[in-house]
Amino acid sequence: MSESAESPALVPAATGPKIELHVHLEGTVRPATLLEMARRNEEALPSRTVEGLTELYRFRDFNHFIQVWVMTTHVMRTEADFRQIVVDYAAEAAAHGAVYLEGIFSPWFRVQRGVRVEEIFNGYADGAAEARERYGVEVRLTPDIDRVLPVEAATEVARWAARFAERGVVGLGLGGPEVGHPPEPFAPAFALAADAGLAAVPHAGETDGPASIRGALDALGARRIRHGIRAVEDPVLLRRLADEGIVLDVCPVSNLRTSSVPRLRDHPLLALQAAGVACSLATDDPAMFGTDLGVEHAVAAGIGARARDLYAAGVAGALCDEATRDRLRSLGAATDWDDAENAARAAAQTALAQFGSGPPDGGPADD
Repeated sequence: MSESAESPALVPAATGPKIELHVHLEGTVRPATLLEMARRNEEALPSRTVEGLTELYRFRDFNHFIQVWVMTTHVMRTEADFRQIVVDYAAEAAAHGAVYLEGIFSPWFRVQRGVRVEEIFNGYADGAAEARERYGVEVRLTPDIDRVLPVEAATEVARWAARFAERGVVGLGLGGPEVGHPPEPFAPAFALAADAGLAAVPHAGETDGPASIRGALDALGARRIRHGIRAVEDPVLLRRLADEGIVLDVCPVSNLRTSSVPRLRDHPLLALQAAGVACSLATDDPAMFGTDLGVEHAVAAGIGARARDLYAAGVAGALCDEATRDRLRSLGAATDWDDAENAARAAAQTALAQFGSGPPDGGPADD
């Protein structure tokens, strides 16, 4: 285990309890741990140093990010690796106040490189159980279908996910390059998953427009939308999302780092909320984007979002049993949100400056 996994359980951070519904587990592995995995699994990386990997994570755009993601995550190969990934991230997230996580992973890439599917799913499921025991963080799992897969391969991923529905798999996602890969062809895979009780939680409206979001809703029966930020371009779609209670999992730093938004001060999070759309907050691929849950909440405070609203959206969007949801609600009700939001605002200017951005004109971080 890496050092973070051996740390003692940490109390929630001063910025309040946090629910994260959108984090790619492969993208949580910090460069030093990635290098350790590469060495023990005898896999090559584009760089042999932490500094080199960090430099590699300077992405030109979304497609460049996908290329680097594939180039680096192949070093994760064993059941022990997958278990460690979950436990390490639970330790990190707990330090920032996380109480509930939904972790994404992409099994197809590993299987294509000779890893047994049972090792992948068992590793992540065992990691989720260990995370709960050691850090008190509830972890649910939502494997992803990559949009470049043939429909037959996508349906196989759905079958694997369904087999692990009793071990913490609660949903099925759709990720990868959005432009040119609409959601509609994957409807059969999501229908199979729905029959097994798994919710549809696809990426949409990140690099493609409102049509991608509508396709995710209509063809896949999306329970939530990951990203969804381009819904702001369509007032009718915004009204639908608000009326149907569709939660968007918003990842501001990720959107900046992949050039989905030009500046954090231009992020549509507030516009989405103003239209009545519930938005949770997440890191997406924190190790690759140079962020963490604390930074994301400081950024969100800097652009005017309230932590209590982000948490409430997380409670509403979580794919959990009602007993867990009740516990999350109770935790939120017991939180002094004024203190939590003051703490987040105090860190906002530093967080925004880290990414070369200031607050919106007249925004809270100017006060």
